[in-house]
Order: sequence, then structure tokens, then C-alpha cells
Amino acid sequence: MYNGILPVYKERGLTSHDVVFKLRKILKTKKIGHTGTLDPEVAGVLPVCIGNATRVSDYVMDMGKAYEATVSIGRSTTTEDQTGDTLETKGVHSADFNKDDIDRLLESFKGIIEQIPPMYSSVKVNGRKLYEYARNNETVERPKRKVNIKDIGRISELDFKENECHFKIRVICGKGTYIRTLATDIGVKLGFPAHMSKLTRIESGGFVLKDSLTLEQIKELHEQDSLQNKLFPLEYGLKGLPSIKIKDSHIKKRILNGQKFNKNEFDNKIKDQIVFIDDDSEKVLAIYMVHPTKESEIKPKKVFN
Repeated sequence: MYNGILPVYKERGLTSHDVVFKLRKILKTKKIGHTGTLDPEVAGVLPVCIGNATRVSDYVMDMGKAYEATVSIGRSTTTEDQTGDTLETKGVHSADFNKDDIDRLLESFKGIIEQIPPMYSSVKVNGRKLYEYARNNETVERPKRKVNIKDIGRISELDFKENECHFKIRVICGKGTYIRTLATDIGVKLGFPAHMSKLTRIESGGFVLKDSLTLEQIKELHEQDSLQNKLFPLEYGLKGLPSIKIKDSHIKKRILNGQKFNKNEFDNKIKDQIVFIDDDSEKVLAIYMVHPTKESEIKPKKVFN
């Protein structure tokens, strides 16, 4: 039985569920879950939690992500990416804007911004996913969502050809960000229709491309009984949370028994959640959270016996 976090390289053409389904067959275990959906035409890093690491999948999902995308100015699509039908076209020429204009524009997207999620997405409105409305040609008001663009920049020259302009960007962002919506919004600010024509996730949950294994590589390592060495411990998935190392055996026992504590027994500055780590084994004992009605106390959220 495997336990840990496995960064998978998802190839284009597969859904995130396809990856999980194939891994369950390869590893012969059902206790597998991914940490954030990648569209079928998107390649890149897909961290997968296996065994007891499935308990920290939400925390891996909450950590930052990074992408490299190609923005195509001059044509918009129904899906906001290259897979959709054309909605609008408008010829683009090198006299319309230059790379300095693009760089200044990209700067304006840094920070907390609002996005309207695309119709072809899994965001739920009134209990139904938006893509279900889109497939039935139904319209529904899409709520604006705040997302965090930590960094964004151009990483290629502008390529003007066939009445369109193409350039690559690198984006570091928080969860829930739609890069294809970002591409269309860039076009709107330029005064042109636009879409995202290619996307690769280069980092997710602290895992990067060089850490990631293809399904074929995973199968080979499993057959050689050497896959466990490639898995990251579940503790890695909690590195985004503050932590305290526990030395006292009596306190360790109280934590593992799920007892409540007063904040001042550890740190009065605990604001939300805290991870308790065994000082001897470096293993996670529990995740605690501030009590919802007694701010001076902390209570267990997840205990790892």
C-alpha cells in the first residue's frame, strides 16, 4: 500500500479523472485523489494524493499554482480556449500595439482581481455546473469571483501573423484562477477579441515539472517496486500552514486524543490553523484550528493516529 503525494505529469487529451482512474488500475488501490482539475487540453503538474495522504489533498489544492500560456489576440471562442467555436474576429497588426504596451497591461492584472468564470467550466450556479447550462444553450448569470494573481509577465516576443498576435505569459496565482479568462480579459483591455491557445501548468502545490512522472514512468517504477521512493510524505502537503514541533510526550498524547487546548499553551498568535509535528519522528500529529466560538482555544480538525 502506497502512502504519499505523487506529482503526475498529465498529458494533453486526458482528463484529471482519467489520470486517477488509470492510477487506481496501475497501483491497485482506490484510495487516490487529485488536487485540482486540469482541462483535457492542458498539460502539466497534477499532484495526486495516495493512501493516508488523501487527508491533506485540500491543503495541497489551496497552495499556489504557476502556468505558462499562449495568448492569441484577434479571435475569441465559446470556451475561451483553442477548443471552442469562433465567436468574433478582428484583424490585428503590428501597428496596433507593441511589447511595451503588453508589459504595462500585464502589470495591471497583478494582485486581487475579479473574474467571471467561463460558461464551459465546472463552477456551480444554482446547483448546476456552468458547462451543463452551456451544453443546453441556456444562459445564466455568472457571479464575479476574486482571484489572486501573484505575478504575471510576458516570456516571448510578439508574433504577428494571419491577422492575429500570439505571445506567451507566465502566471503565478492562487486557486480558482482561470487562465483562459485572463487571456480574454487581456484582449478586452486591448480592444480585441482573444483566447488562450495553449496552457501548461508548471507548478502546483510546490511541485514542479521536473518532479512529475508520466503514467508510463509510474507503471515502470511500480513494477520495479521503487515507486515509494518517488512519493512525497503527506507532511509536504501541509508546508503552507504554520507548524509547531512538540517534544513533551504528555502533550503529544493529548493531541492524539483530540483534546482542546488554550492558545497560550503554545502561541497566542495562532490565527487560523496550526500543524503539530512530532519533534522526534518529524511526522504530523494533528491539524488544529481556532475554536469558532472561543477564540482563546484551539480544537482538532484532523488527527493523524
